[in-house]
Amino acid sequence: MPSSPYTCVLWDVDGTIVDASVGILRRLTIALTHFGHPAPTRDDLVHWIGPPMFESFQVQAGMTPEESADAVAFYRTLGKADGYTRDVRTYPGVPEIIRDLHEAGIPQATASSKPENQVDALVDHFRLRPYFATTVGATPDESTLASKTDIVAEALRRLREHGVDTSRPVLVGDRHHDVEGGNANGVPVIFVGWGFSDAHEGDDAAFRAASADELRALLLR
Repeated sequence: MPSSPYTCVLWDVDGTIVDASVGILRRLTIALTHFGHPAPTRDDLVHWIGPPMFESFQVQAGMTPEESADAVAFYRTLGKADGYTRDVRTYPGVPEIIRDLHEAGIPQATASSKPENQVDALVDHFRLRPYFATTVGATPDESTLASKTDIVAEALRRLREHGVDTSRPVLVGDRHHDVEGGNANGVPVIFVGWGFSDAHEGDDAAFRAASADELRALLLR
């Protein structure tokens, strides 16, 4: 039976478990042009996938907080119309790692900046629900629970509520927000190389994994 050096594993979702870039680009194009801003290019997605949308509409589009709140609400209506799972795929090999960790008895949780209802929709769509002790995402308005630091803390709290040993946790993610959120909670981060990020974003991560095989070697022994 495989074992793990960790007592629990936290997972970012966008860019780590799933590639939702096609749908995100389509919805961003509709939302930004609706509010009179230029449509983004695919290369621009590196700036949008990972951070909370409320933050990104301000930083990337120069919106005020009030304008950003309106843009987020509009963007969310587009996502709801899509059912949250349209044009989304999993990264090769990642669902199998999640399954094998579960079979090895390692509790897992999501720790995503996506709204939690969207995380739940994706987990159910890809039939990953049995493998997670809990699924944690941002609150819908991205105000109560939005920063990766708070989301990681909440994931650990919910795992403890389920009786999980969180003494040796690890977070798998693809953006500097994951690294910062993990480090702020004393959680080492495995920075994966298949998401939407610049390589330097993983400089402060504990480990890097360029492929699913490398990630598996770090998580399962």
